[in-house]
Amino acid sequence: MNGMIFDIKKYAIHDGPGIRTTVFLKGCPLHCWWCHNPESQSSEKEIFFNPEKCLDDCTDCILACPNQAITKDNLGININKSQCQLTGECAEVCPTKALRIIGRRISVEDCLIEIEKDQVFYRNSKGGVTFSGGEPLAQVQFLANLLERCHHRDIHTVVDTCGYASFEKFEKIMDKVDLFLYDLKMMDEEKHIKTTGASNRLILDNLKKLGKSGNKIHIRIPLIPEVNDTHENAQKTALFLKTVPGIHRINLLPYHKAGNQKYLNLKRETRDVQPVPEDKLTNLKRIYEKFGFSVKTGG
Repeated sequence: MNGMIFDIKKYAIHDGPGIRTTVFLKGCPLHCWWCHNPESQSSEKEIFFNPEKCLDDCTDCILACPNQAITKDNLGININKSQCQLTGECAEVCPTKALRIIGRRISVEDCLIEIEKDQVFYRNSKGGVTFSGGEPLAQVQFLANLLERCHHRDIHTVVDTCGYASFEKFEKIMDKVDLFLYDLKMMDEEKHIKTTGASNRLILDNLKKLGKSGNKIHIRIPLIPEVNDTHENAQKTALFLKTVPGIHRINLLPYHKAGNQKYLNLKRETRDVQPVPEDKLTNLKRIYEKFGFSVKTGG
């Protein structure tokens, strides 16, 4: 059983309780305007080029490419993606790692080896492993196998999900998940479709079912200016969440620009979005607190 991942982050402290290892699975059914991991959206390998690291007098990647997909002019490196076969020879010879292949196949066994390396940190901090993405449920069999192995080793498990999957997929894993980090964007369906590419009906229905099944859930709400940072959306979200059992905490996640450079490196369009002002963030936090929720700003 193999899966496609794009990173394994050690000593993560914002992806659940304690010190954790976060495994990032590739592929997501949503395409949120504000996604700070654009390399997670495609389920396939991608080439990632950072021009700031590229050496002016270096042509190693051009010579290494077996498909002649790389050229260079006065503006720098050019990659013909129709010719590129993502073999990785260019990335292997790049002296500054300006070129990288994003995405790699990994077996359940090899992934588990990486997770188990940090068990001493898990025990001392009450941490564990978090499966994030992308959307972990997009590779549900790979995820289920990993969760099963971790469960038998008494490793605390967290799944960070956007909620856009059939509930049958949740049923395959939920008895092996200690905590769900559940992303909730907004209540307005039309705006949800416009900004993520999909309806929120399945997401809301799954959250209700997950709560009724007795699972422990932390809600994560990314706050995006002029998208979902309104008083009205906060009120509607809080009212909806009061109908869902099992909600232990809400995390408000202010938008940040950390992912902007990634879009440029992947040759994708970026959007000019600014962070939420501090006073507005405080007011939104108070709305959820008035409904009786424990609210934390940040991961």
